[in-house]
Amino acid sequence: MTTTNQQYDKAIASCKEIFVKKAKDYGTAWRVLRTISIVDQIFIKAQRIRTIQEKGEQKVSDGIASEFKGIINYAAIGLIQLDLPADAPEEMDINEVSVLFDKYIQTAKTLMMDKNHDYGEAWRSMSQESFVDLILMKLQRIRQILNNDGKTIMSEGVDANYHDIINYAVFALILM
Repeated sequence: MTTTNQQYDKAIASCKEIFVKKAKDYGTAWRVLRTISIVDQIFIKAQRIRTIQEKGEQKVSDGIASEFKGIINYAAIGLIQLDLPADAPEEMDINEVSVLFDKYIQTAKTLMMDKNHDYGEAWRSMSQESFVDLILMKLQRIRQILNNDGKTIMSEGVDANYHDIINYAVFALILM
């Protein structure tokens, strides 16, 4: 588990570095995004990975790893957005955003460690294609929850799906 813990932290550190640098460049412009827009941004990245996997080639230089990092960062943004009150300012302090990023990533990591305990790191035997398919499925679930006005009868909510998306993308990065 220590290896997984360290590998997870390393993957997240590279994502956070990008997240913070983009926040310095653009501020928190992503605050205008609604949940469906965040879902669509993650979808675009996951669909691009799937297309590259299926075609076996790519024409844009950004690699699959950078797309998985973008998925993680957008899922973190999604979690932050879910938790902020509607009247929260659009522009946020970089340090505050960094703390929120860490908070939600830590929640996802704790979930991963608990599931890892129970499933015995089964993810290490999974394919990158499966991670992409699972991310796409989680996005479909979020869309359905949104169509149901955010209500579920017995299923987990939007936040749980974002946590799983983060963890699937981290697993893909670790296995790369």
